[in-house]
Amino acid sequence: MPDSKRFLHPEAIKRIARMDLRARHVVEGFLSGMHRSPYFGQSVEFLQHREYVAGDDLRHVDWKVWARQDRLYVKQFEEDTNLRCTLLVDVSNSMAYGNGPLNKYEYACTVASSLAYLILRQQDGVGAVAFDEKVRAQIPIRSKRNHLLSIIESFNVHRPKDKTEMYGLFRQVAQDYPRRGMMILVSDLLADREGTIKGLRLLRQRGHDVLVFHIMDDDELDFPFAGPTRFDGLESDDFLNCNPRALRDGYLEALQAFLDEVRRQCARNTIDYALIRTSQPLDVALATFLSNRLGMHHRN
Repeated sequence: MPDSKRFLHPEAIKRIARMDLRARHVVEGFLSGMHRSPYFGQSVEFLQHREYVAGDDLRHVDWKVWARQDRLYVKQFEEDTNLRCTLLVDVSNSMAYGNGPLNKYEYACTVASSLAYLILRQQDGVGAVAFDEKVRAQIPIRSKRNHLLSIIESFNVHRPKDKTEMYGLFRQVAQDYPRRGMMILVSDLLADREGTIKGLRLLRQRGHDVLVFHIMDDDELDFPFAGPTRFDGLESDDFLNCNPRALRDGYLEALQAFLDEVRRQCARNTIDYALIRTSQPLDVALATFLSNRLGMHHRN
């Protein structure tokens, strides 16, 4: 079904409206509990020097130039928005797993929608890329409040597919978004590990700030299964009949090695990483995001 028809389906409209309301509820509830204002003011980029004239603010004088040339010059700045953010949201088959109120896909989309609402509320620009084995939907960066529904619609995918080699996807994103900004990946990272890290590193090399929200279900992290169980592959036709107790120690060891490697590689490439369980309150991701924003302003 064409996207335009699919989004007009009553169930799709209801689902989008629910996501919109949930995002607004999460953000407003989160902000009402904060003591610090979420507004960080305009950031500015250096534009050029001009000669000092009487009445100029002395805080803008470039004293390094004065020390070299014994002449007063004032730094001129060009105002820019705080942020140009792109949400990279994984909508592949593995995200359909979940044993709680929200599966990974629903949780990830709600996190991304809440972040989009928060960013738009701050009058910053946000866009989105929904992907599985390729880019499924791409929404340009805008800062108008009514942009939120376009972003939420982009997550409403039809028949999610397997994840492809992530490096190719991130390379395309780097080409499509040449201007530096923030990239937020919301994914279970169940793809080729080397390609994922290589792709994230490429985004950093292009000057983007990168955040990774690693979304996983409690079952995946704790492996609570007992008794004869059949495990079906979400991104393949494979299945496994087994006694999960015999697998538990090996599974948890492999999982820990995977998580450690992802954390290590993110730290090495100055990528902010947060592992988030789908059982955690949704505002955990918002707190992580705002903490990162404040940290960036302190670094600038």
